[in-house]
Amino acid sequence: MVIKIEMLRCFHSVVDHGNLAQAAEALGRTPSAVSMMLKQFEDHIGAPLFEKGRKARLTALGQMIHAEARRELVHFDKSVTMIDALARSQAGLVRLAVTPSAANTVLPAVISRFASNHPGVRIDLRDMDSTAVLHAMQSDQADIGIATLPDTAGLQRWPLFADHFGVVCRADHPLAKDWNNLTWADFVAHRFIANGLCHMIKDAQFAPILAASLMTVPTTVSLLALVNAGVGVTLLPERALPPTYRDLVFLPLKDSTAQRQVDVVTQPLPQLSPAVQAFAKLLQDC
Repeated sequence: MVIKIEMLRCFHSVVDHGNLAQAAEALGRTPSAVSMMLKQFEDHIGAPLFEKGRKARLTALGQMIHAEARRELVHFDKSVTMIDALARSQAGLVRLAVTPSAANTVLPAVISRFASNHPGVRIDLRDMDSTAVLHAMQSDQADIGIATLPDTAGLQRWPLFADHFGVVCRADHPLAKDWNNLTWADFVAHRFIANGLCHMIKDAQFAPILAASLMTVPTTVSLLALVNAGVGVTLLPERALPPTYRDLVFLPLKDSTAQRQVDVVTQPLPQLSPAVQAFAKLLQDC
């Protein structure tokens, strides 16, 4: 006969209550059923667990087995609780690989709402460029990616938002004085700092500006630090400028329709854990 968890729970309850009647009531069983299960347990062990005629006194072997049973029951109950929490998306891990603009603008509100509804779920957030996001998804280093990405075999993708490119400069920069009518022609005369998103801009007027640039900065934090210091101006999608940069402004270009689309990518939803599915659903709702 295999020792079952019910046997350990029955034995533990009898020891805790000191008699069959109270143990049976706590377990929701009859005293005879509890007595039979204890007999089966002792038969399997091949030795008595209680002193003869006294269910309140354990034998030396019974004391050692009770200690093991108590530890196993605690572990089992914790496992059951965790399994239930995982199934209800109240535990687990959500690994996010996102571009900085998504991390700075869209995600704070989403994560705040998710954390309120799923307080036991851990969130691992890493910001990186779109190429690194795709690599993280393909190498199973992330559960959800948010970036500008192509259709990729094995990954599910849907658009999250799209935003137009515009000029980012200091609020006291000369370009900011006439921002309602800003064109490529106004932009040419100023020092341009190129960045990793410039390849998305296909406007013919932009090609010579990019070719003439003597400075390229791939990371948004370093790029905005240079712009903030007055080194030059750059072009970014509107949501790539965090609201914390109060000395910088975003200026739409009157004669440009260039924009970028930010997508959410995941493994097929049925393959995701309940916690990741819940986070993906929240993104879809947004």
